[in-house]
Amino acid sequence: MAKTQLLRLLACFTIFLSLAGTAAAQGFDTRAKQAFMIDADTGTVLFIKDADKLIPPASLGKLMTMEIVFSMLKSGQLTLDHTFAVSENAWRKGGATSGGSTMFAELKSSIRVEDLIQGVVVQSANDGCIILAEGISGSEQNFAELMTKRARELGMTKSVFKNSTGLPADGQVVTVRELAMLAQHIWKEYPEYYKYYSQLQFTWNNITQNNRNPLLAMGIGADGMKTGYTAETGYAIVGSVNRDGRRVFAAMSGMATERERAEEGRKLLEWGIRGFEANALFAANEEIGEAKVYGGEKGSVMLKAKGPISILIPSSNRDRLIARIVYKGPLVAPVEAGTPVGSLKVWVGELLTQETPLFAAEDVGVGTLYQRALDAIGELMIGWLR
Repeated sequence: MAKTQLLRLLACFTIFLSLAGTAAAQGFDTRAKQAFMIDADTGTVLFIKDADKLIPPASLGKLMTMEIVFSMLKSGQLTLDHTFAVSENAWRKGGATSGGSTMFAELKSSIRVEDLIQGVVVQSANDGCIILAEGISGSEQNFAELMTKRARELGMTKSVFKNSTGLPADGQVVTVRELAMLAQHIWKEYPEYYKYYSQLQFTWNNITQNNRNPLLAMGIGADGMKTGYTAETGYAIVGSVNRDGRRVFAAMSGMATERERAEEGRKLLEWGIRGFEANALFAANEEIGEAKVYGGEKGSVMLKAKGPISILIPSSNRDRLIARIVYKGPLVAPVEAGTPVGSLKVWVGELLTQETPLFAAEDVGVGTLYQRALDAIGELMIGWLR
């Protein structure tokens, strides 16, 4: 279908396209009980399976701990050379005697932030998390409250954190959808710190430990991010693959064994890279459609996104692409260019794969008294019909 026809249909609010050679977005299955995968650049949802079920985070919760640390480094509140003391609480709860993953921090020593980051990211160190939490917020409880607050700021509406380590705690829950969103955010916002997730090993206190992420050694282009396990939900992983000019993020939970986690993670991420074709929908600054305006010098305003819009379509089978411009309207004049209006939502089959914010592409001033009277009459008649 030609772009002009597409624009005309979008202006009417909805398009339905039959696309040869495309597939239902769920043309794949996994043994994971929960899974969510997203394309890093376009934001296209590539796979979803019970992605909003609340589950314990296990060590995947350490992604949020690191997000706060990276955010403070970016803002200048911390530096990599800043040091934090190892308290007895951190030593007992997260150290060698705890029986969990640890970087073997010595009691009453001081450790640089960069070393603590590597301990947490590479070795999944519980003591490293607690040291950072206490150094930043005074207590792990205060830090956990900061974690949940930060999650809300990032659009994670369901996740709740009770500690910095992901260790079992009443009320501590996440979803695989929000974990994948968090992983994508860390990669996008903190490229200078994301590199730690591909570090293969780290030595601290004369003890060398390998990165626990099995994807890194598979030669598939994996460069992050984290594994986790709880007896309640099984084995989990958040992974990313960067290959063939594309990057995908996936979060998965509910695997039965470490081996199954590694294999299911590999299969899903590789399918995310090879199983889709890129389709450009609109160029940067291209007008996408229009929204109705009440009381304006014009009856509608053209809409556009802040950049180009592309989507990834499954490269096998057939399905129907559905795109809708969604907004609360009519808008009330005056409308300024750049005003957020709504979004372009795209479905492949029944799966909502992408949502792109739309903005007014032009100014629309207040209309004449006559124009406003006509709009008022029109709205009144529409109200009767409703």
